[in-house]
Amino acid sequence: MKVLIVNGPNLNLLGTREPEIYGSASMESCLEQLRSEFTSHELNYYQSNIEGEIINRLQEDNFDALVINPGAYTHYSYAIADCLKNIRKPKIEVHISNIYKREEFRQKSVTAANTDAVLSGFGMDGYRLALLSLKS
Repeated sequence: MKVLIVNGPNLNLLGTREPEIYGSASMESCLEQLRSEFTSHELNYYQSNIEGEIINRLQEDNFDALVINPGAYTHYSYAIADCLKNIRKPKIEVHISNIYKREEFRQKSVTAANTDAVLSGFGMDGYRLALLSLKS
C-alpha cells in the first residue's frame, strides 16, 4: 500500500519547535521508525508551509491512503477541506498535540469532516496509530 504522509506549516520544525507541546523527536526519526515497522507499506512524505502546494500534492493522486497533519491549516483552510472531500481513499487526520486542550481557535477542525478518522494528542505516535488503522 502506498501511503502519503503530509504535514502542514511549521511541522518542518519538529524536534525543535516547542518541545513541551510537540516533543523532541524529528519527523525524520519518526519516518525512520515507521518505515522499519511498516515494511509492507511504501511511505512517502511531503511537508509544505504553503497551502496551495499541499493541495497540488494531494491532487497528484498517486497514493492509496493518506495521513495528514494540516497544522494550522486545520483550523481555517476550507481549500484543503474541499480537496480532502474529493479524495476517495482512506484519509486520517493526525495532530501531535491534543487540540482540544489548546487555545480556543485550535479546538475546531474544518478539515476533519472530510477525513475518515482523527487522532489527536498521541504525540508522534499518532502517525503510527494511523498506519495501524490502515492495515485492517
